[in-house]
Amino acid sequence: MDHEVIIVGAGFAGIGAGIALKRAGIEDFVLLERAGDIGGTWRDNSYPGLAVDIPSPTYSFAFEPRPTWSRMYARGPEIKSYADHCASKYGIRPHVRLNSTVTGARFAEDEDLWHVELADGATLTGRYLLSCQGALTTPSVPEIEGLDDFTGHTVHTARWDHDHDLKGERVAVIGTGATALQLIPEIAKDVAHLDVYQRTPIWVYPKVDPRIPRPVQELFRRVPATQRAMRLFTTTAVEVLVTGVVHHRQFAPMVRRVEKRCLRHLKKQVKDPLVREELTPRYGFGCKRPSFSNDYLRTFNRANVALRTEPIERITKTGIRTKDGREHEIDTLILATGFKVFDISFPIVGREGTELTEFWRAERRQSYEGASVPRFPNLFLVPGPYGNIGLSWFQMIDAQIRHALRVITETRRRGATRAEVRPQAHDRYMSWVTRRMPDTVFLNGNCATANSYYFDEHGDAPWQRPSTVIAARRRSRTFPLEDYEYTA
Repeated sequence: MDHEVIIVGAGFAGIGAGIALKRAGIEDFVLLERAGDIGGTWRDNSYPGLAVDIPSPTYSFAFEPRPTWSRMYARGPEIKSYADHCASKYGIRPHVRLNSTVTGARFAEDEDLWHVELADGATLTGRYLLSCQGALTTPSVPEIEGLDDFTGHTVHTARWDHDHDLKGERVAVIGTGATALQLIPEIAKDVAHLDVYQRTPIWVYPKVDPRIPRPVQELFRRVPATQRAMRLFTTTAVEVLVTGVVHHRQFAPMVRRVEKRCLRHLKKQVKDPLVREELTPRYGFGCKRPSFSNDYLRTFNRANVALRTEPIERITKTGIRTKDGREHEIDTLILATGFKVFDISFPIVGREGTELTEFWRAERRQSYEGASVPRFPNLFLVPGPYGNIGLSWFQMIDAQIRHALRVITETRRRGATRAEVRPQAHDRYMSWVTRRMPDTVFLNGNCATANSYYFDEHGDAPWQRPSTVIAARRRSRTFPLEDYEYTA
């Protein structure tokens, strides 16, 4: 056995897993990272305007607050710097193997070991496998006819080309999700003309994003309780939004008030009533990830910005042709089309030759507590289906890694070499999910028109666990360890 634990991915989830293992006294682990640096999403994304869309005090490890955030919503480079800081402070870097792309993982039943294959031909063995690949790392490229025919410059927001200058160019952005919401106001200042192709409008809430002055940062540093209080405040505010999503039926009046606040914001920001109408969502708040901005909507008041809602027919050599027959010539095409959030980038084969993605394709996405799947011993997903909680990635990391560590610790205590979730426990959790989903916005908010990444190809919404953050975190500390079968 090469390592007791193999972690795939060195973003915040992988870094958090490594820190938790070290705190538990488990030093024999490796983090396999396909890129040449750590940081995941915050390494790959560097487009203009990049910032976190959750208040910075909440978007961080609870055990490692950062008193020096420059703003309430920190910019991308600050988040990447925080990842580097955490990896260095907690001794994670010596465990990281960069430029190590995983091409497959197979559980050897006669050894109770995972065999993890790498692109360079090497194979590593480990007792436990933690998939911490993240959701916002593999770009989704739209299947639009003629995309490869375009002779201008094409770039995906997750692979930003800093050597290409947009000044004075005719630019098109396809997509109006959370990324485009940050990008569009920034590039609109420099381009000659900007066409924004919208399939579905996004709910936009006003953004309270003050700079955090140095005296306040110093107060956070000298009196940590003040920063903990700020984190409690921002986390509570975020939790209110989450409650409206997962308990939509019970809290529908509250959700409607949020929607009305967004619509007032839209009316205040956009002058043209026709454009305002096109920017008005027709689905419930929470069907797709909402966002916060004071700049996005008013960008459409600019003379050099046009909102395009006519469906795209094809990409031509020189531009975009819409289904009304019009062709819009451009110099640069920007794909703000998101990520393949449900994809695992390599095949994972468990007992009896069961491959995880094929299992989900045939049986729909499912897991126990968002962490484990029957027939896949010693495998933990961070997160799996119905495992993400809240809006802050760190809340999910905390809960899912605690779950994995409890099982690993119990397996070691028993002198066992295999832990596999019992089918009955798995089915019980999925029955609970099924009972809770009718309360969520996903079944009450006219979400069919949202084109949301929360939904998969089956029409299910396995991205979000249908519970509050508080309930999910409590469950990660109290789920019955007997829900797993331990064997040697």
